[in-house]
Amino acid sequence: MSKSRIAAIDVGNDSIKAIFGDAEYELNVPNIVARDTEDRPVIGIEELDNKNPLEGIHIKVHSPALKENNVIYRVGVLATKSNNATELDPGSSKSEEDQTLVMLFATLALDAVRAENKSVFQRTKNVIDGRYTLGTGLPLREVKEGKDAGYRSRLIGSVHQVEFLVTPKYQGLKVNIKFDEVKVYPEGFAAYINLVMDNNLKIINKDLIDKKILIQDIGGLSTDIAVIRNRNVDDDKAQGFNLGVSESLEAIREEIRTKHGVELDSRRDVVEIITKKNDRNHIMVKGSRTSVHDIIDRILLDLAKKQYRLLRNIWQKNSQTEICYFVGGGANVLKDYIKTLNNNLDGYNIDFFEDEKESVWMMANAYYKLITDFVRKTEKEKMVKEPIKN
Repeated sequence: MSKSRIAAIDVGNDSIKAIFGDAEYELNVPNIVARDTEDRPVIGIEELDNKNPLEGIHIKVHSPALKENNVIYRVGVLATKSNNATELDPGSSKSEEDQTLVMLFATLALDAVRAENKSVFQRTKNVIDGRYTLGTGLPLREVKEGKDAGYRSRLIGSVHQVEFLVTPKYQGLKVNIKFDEVKVYPEGFAAYINLVMDNNLKIINKDLIDKKILIQDIGGLSTDIAVIRNRNVDDDKAQGFNLGVSESLEAIREEIRTKHGVELDSRRDVVEIITKKNDRNHIMVKGSRTSVHDIIDRILLDLAKKQYRLLRNIWQKNSQTEICYFVGGGANVLKDYIKTLNNNLDGYNIDFFEDEKESVWMMANAYYKLITDFVRKTEKEKMVKEPIKN
């Protein structure tokens, strides 16, 4: 019987961040899918050049957890090239969308088929049995509504199959995914764990451990504000809001299309224009470098004001707060705008993660810390219960 492999997966609205095994493998896949047909044509040059499976993910997904079963999808980079690509809509619940599960299963399958995992999982001909212990999370609002239990039960106890169709290297392979355990954590709590503890859950940030802090996690579709005191998340005071950056990114994309006639493939392209080191807020129009600063500034400043209003309201209700940390991909996009607003207005004690990777990968890192700790404790308990055989 194959061994259960650790997976920590943050199904972010912009992209999926995943850490596997002994943290020896990481995956980052754009959270975009497009329905497709069985016989997607492969262009000759693509066949030669597209040796990276991540750029040609073409799969059929079978799972009792899905509302629509046995559907063929282009996923990630390949989906951005489709006219019918879909990204998660504002107002939707992450736990109830097929797209969340399709992305989750695709990411696990991409790990399971790797040559490096041949000795980890059972293989018979072209079928791989991938057993996982999963740590993942949901927005605070959904956890408070009790949706985490339903989400977990849809994953556990069933076999979920991903069949690779026209995918480089993996065409014709099938992965049966089974979960030995699934832990669903509230995103705000996970951010706190990541701030104060290392991979062995040893405290690394003693300054923070007994402070009253807020963590404002700005995602694509939602914002979670965790209220931390006495080393715990205050569930009553913590709040989740249906306000993320996706709608604003979509508005920027639409205005660039209308004003400049330039079609950007996805929201992710907009994020790259906003956050890139060189030529920030510029695009190429008919071969000429063109500023879109005015569009981006107007739309993002408006969103930053709304985010700042959330901070102000929560801080007023928790007046003894000492610091607020902004985390998540959305915080990375809005960082400069929120800092400027804060300097001109209330002057709260706020902080951002200057390291973009640290901010974007914060949830996946936290889930990894939590799920590895869970596995360690479980194995320890087993050893205590099972006497050593002579």
